[in-house]
Amino acid sequence: MLFPTTIAGSLPKPEWLAEPNKLWAPWKSSGDELMRAKRDATLLALKIQEDAGIDIVTDGEQARQHFVHGFLENIEGIDFAHKVEMGIRNDRYKAMVPQVVAPLRLKDRVHAFEALAARAHTRRQLKFTLPGPMTIIDTIADRHYGDRVKMAFAFAELLNEEAKALQADGVDMIQFDEPAFNVYMAEAADWGVKALERAAQGLTCATAVHICYGYGIKANTDWKQTLGEQWRQYEQIFPAIDASPIQQVAIECRNSKVPLELLALLKGKIVQAGVIDVASDVVETAEDVAATIEAVMKFVPASNIIATTNCGMAPMHRDIAEAKLMALGAGAALARQRFG
Repeated sequence: MLFPTTIAGSLPKPEWLAEPNKLWAPWKSSGDELMRAKRDATLLALKIQEDAGIDIVTDGEQARQHFVHGFLENIEGIDFAHKVEMGIRNDRYKAMVPQVVAPLRLKDRVHAFEALAARAHTRRQLKFTLPGPMTIIDTIADRHYGDRVKMAFAFAELLNEEAKALQADGVDMIQFDEPAFNVYMAEAADWGVKALERAAQGLTCATAVHICYGYGIKANTDWKQTLGEQWRQYEQIFPAIDASPIQQVAIECRNSKVPLELLALLKGKIVQAGVIDVASDVVETAEDVAATIEAVMKFVPASNIIATTNCGMAPMHRDIAEAKLMALGAGAALARQRFG
């Protein structure tokens, strides 16, 4: 299929997940009810994507509170009880984060529940997202390793363990989310891509890395105002990514200031082209989506393009996110009609 569709990963939580204190009051002490709610939210996310015509679906990250911490919560050696304030993404904003206090080890499977629930309820290709090693170490404090690179590779080993298990669960694509790649460009090219390769080592399913300039939250939009008229940071890391065995790169292409000609640096990769702007509440039309795909085709062969969102849509209002998904599916169909 020309221009298959997927989403970057996260979707807004349904109302019963968004307001747990209001709607879960009778079930606060019942783990079973919480798991059922997470399962139901996952199945709803799948249904919404299928109805929108999305070809490669995800669990929508419905069972996670945060795209990084959702992975960290099942790892020994991390202290969540004594969080500390830390600058995130090179001090773009501050956050209270857990601390690594001992050698890292998986307690058990991390995402088996939602992966198996999703796999059992869709016949479409299933993508599952994990945080990348560099982004993890930029979102947690270190009181044990004393070395960013050493800690990143420790996390990469755990990611690899979980990724292989997800593959065995029937997941068709593992995507590692690495927004830190556009902040620490020199480090990303030096060791960040190598840590990513370690996380993906031995996988036989499709592999992808998602890089982006972030959600449309104020900290990100303010930061983007400082980046100038052209966002060329990717120019420093695309050659290293292109030389890696990671097969796909998810990148924003709609309403960003990333020069699309930079995509030509990803000569050997499938490009998941972000044709939906997740930093705006304006809903794209099918024509908008097709036009963005056409612009990407100037630098990427049509057979190597997957239409996707620019990033996850977790912070968006649900009705807007769903409308944007419908535009993604309709726009990709229009592009197939026009160009394929």
